[in-house]
Amino acid sequence: MSKNQPNNPLHGITLEAIVTSLHEQYGWDGLAQKINVNCFKNDPSVKSSLKFLRKTPWARSQVEDLYVSSRKTPSPWDKASEQFQASNTTENSEDEL
Repeated sequence: MSKNQPNNPLHGITLEAIVTSLHEQYGWDGLAQKINVNCFKNDPSVKSSLKFLRKTPWARSQVEDLYVSSRKTPSPWDKASEQFQASNTTENSEDEL
């Protein structure tokens, strides 16, 4: 019984993959700063984190939210805005010369 979940950004991603990805991106110290749980502070490991997160729904929710927010694709408008600002900065510096 497979349900299609097109609006679920976590569909098909294991908790282990989420923790591993966040550890690679932020490190244990960075994770501990972003999510205040002991499994990221005291002798952290993927295995101990998974054990804790599977038993603690509120912590798992925070980890999943951090993962989703860190994986959002930037809007094309953000890139266009950065390019526009960079071109304005270049033009302004040439005017000063």
